[in-house]
Amino acid sequence: MSRIGLMPVQIPDGVTVEVNNNEITVTGAKGKLTQSFLLNVEIKVEKDTCRVFRKNDSKRSKSLHGLYRKLISNMVIGVSKGFSKVLLVNGVGYRAEVKGEALILNVGYSNSIEYPIPEGINITVEGNNKINVSGFNKQQLGQICAEIRSFRPPEPYKGKGIRYETEFVRRKIGKTGVK
Repeated sequence: MSRIGLMPVQIPDGVTVEVNNNEITVTGAKGKLTQSFLLNVEIKVEKDTCRVFRKNDSKRSKSLHGLYRKLISNMVIGVSKGFSKVLLVNGVGYRAEVKGEALILNVGYSNSIEYPIPEGINITVEGNNKINVSGFNKQQLGQICAEIRSFRPPEPYKGKGIRYETEFVRRKIGKTGVK
């Protein structure tokens, strides 16, 4: 049995969960999220909990059991509390700023990079090098942070680039010049 799939999802006050055919909708103070699911699992909503059951013991059903429970949990947390990630910009002359509906990145290229901020995502910049990205959809938030990081990933010799706040960059030594 899936340990994650067996745990019920607690539904806080102000959050509603509805199941229609093969689609689950979670609505809360921060927004509304919808997720379709396969018919290998069954989702039951009670007063303040939501549980996921699998219909048979096939390998596919077992793998989807914990997945859908975690997706529902992330949806409930997202519409009630929200998610956030912090990116750090390291390097001489590297900086970030928000202008209107775009994030402007100067990360060592001849032109600055203008990244449009999608709807449902909030980006703020502290100082010149700390980018706070927040939103209620965890999948979208992770994708946007990965796209921003991909403009200049951290390099191991000087540590320059865009990295997550919790990411550790293993540093390498350069050439010694001695033969």
